[in-house]
Amino acid sequence: MPYPLSKMSEKKWGSNTKHTRSKLIEVQIDKIVEILRKAVAAMQVPIVTEISQSRRSPFEILVTTILSLRTKDKVTRAASIRLFGRITTPHELIDLGESEIATLIYPVGFYKTKAKTLIEICKRLINDYGSEVPNDLDELLKLKGVGRKTANLVITLGYGKLGVCVDTHVHRISNRLGYVRTKTPEQTEMALREKLPRQYWIEYNDLLVTWGQNTCKPISPFCSKCDISAYCQRVGVAKSR
Repeated sequence: MPYPLSKMSEKKWGSNTKHTRSKLIEVQIDKIVEILRKAVAAMQVPIVTEISQSRRSPFEILVTTILSLRTKDKVTRAASIRLFGRITTPHELIDLGESEIATLIYPVGFYKTKAKTLIEICKRLINDYGSEVPNDLDELLKLKGVGRKTANLVITLGYGKLGVCVDTHVHRISNRLGYVRTKTPEQTEMALREKLPRQYWIEYNDLLVTWGQNTCKPISPFCSKCDISAYCQRVGVAKSR
């Protein structure tokens, strides 16, 4: 078992500390990804991941990610199933009308606002992109309500293109591990783009979101049964189970 980084001193590593520690952390992330792949296999993946695995629809991934903002995955899952039981295209969503959309997606967070936003997005898709969801990050960011998390999810899960999606779980766990030292999800994304091996870019979000929902909780994480605890610096963890 590797020596926990938290027990290592700078003096031990001598003048090449920065280089050596960076290399060690990279080796750890390989092991962490390997372990998490096996650990999350028995867990329910986020609904956005499930959609990408079953039919890879950029439109459904875009809509579902909008619904998921500030909403628990269980609620998002149910709302998505109801909505996509009625629509499959931007035109069909607009035809439902704002009130019906709100009814279908309730009780996701800010459901009325999201219903209005989805209609505006669909109008933009129809008018500017031929009813297709753009496969370019900068173009996606032009859509109302679409931030970097949503845009990166569409790029990676919808189109299979390289990108680093960072939500609250990815931001929290990456810092908790000691892999990055950042204050915001956007800073975490940029840090991961610099140091996370590119072969992990797409799956990193799925692994950490699933792990964060089940084990590495925001408050009082289950460190005692965490499969990657030996590789974690537990940065910011004041209490655990």
